[in-house]
Amino acid sequence: MSITLIIIIVTAGISLWAWNDYSVMNRWILNPYQVAQKGQYYRLLTAGFLHADWMHLIFNMISFYAFGGLMEQVFASLFGASGTIYYVGFYLIAIVISSIPTFLKHRKDSRYNSLGASGGVSAIIFAGILISPLTKLYLFFIPIGISGFIFGPLYLIYSYYESQRGAGTVNHDAHLYGALFGVLFMCLVYPPVLPQFIDQIAGWRLF
Repeated sequence: MSITLIIIIVTAGISLWAWNDYSVMNRWILNPYQVAQKGQYYRLLTAGFLHADWMHLIFNMISFYAFGGLMEQVFASLFGASGTIYYVGFYLIAIVISSIPTFLKHRKDSRYNSLGASGGVSAIIFAGILISPLTKLYLFFIPIGISGFIFGPLYLIYSYYESQRGAGTVNHDAHLYGALFGVLFMCLVYPPVLPQFIDQIAGWRLF
């Protein structure tokens, strides 16, 4: 069984547990105020295994699965037998890193909560886009595939705009910073990824 599938099963299991035991949800959700006041920094990670509902969980896990297999292969190629450890570490660190801006922004707001694997998933997706930029992504409301190298910048611009606007309940900061972490990490551990990315998109044709 792939490590991606194991992470999906663990995430789904913890989400289900929290839906049926609100004390788990209350202890593990990212409440920046509680983190600041009580030093509960573990919430920066545990919130990544909680989801608001089935749609939230399914959307994140399908997105994760779409690029997880590719990135497992990439990490195995880069780090050999330690690839699995690096892959899991990358995912978990991405969740924490993508949660920090939310913590800093809302640490004085006791009513603000955030949850979901979006930061880690975004890191996996954008690392995958660097590796395979011509892979097409499909959105539920757009039946036509969009090449990753086109989707990526559009998604970052959208996430930044929505983050600045501050409307709605989606944590766009987690999406944005998770994606940036994924790109930066790949560029640091595998510098050839950038010229290879450019070479792949250089021959791209719309039709």
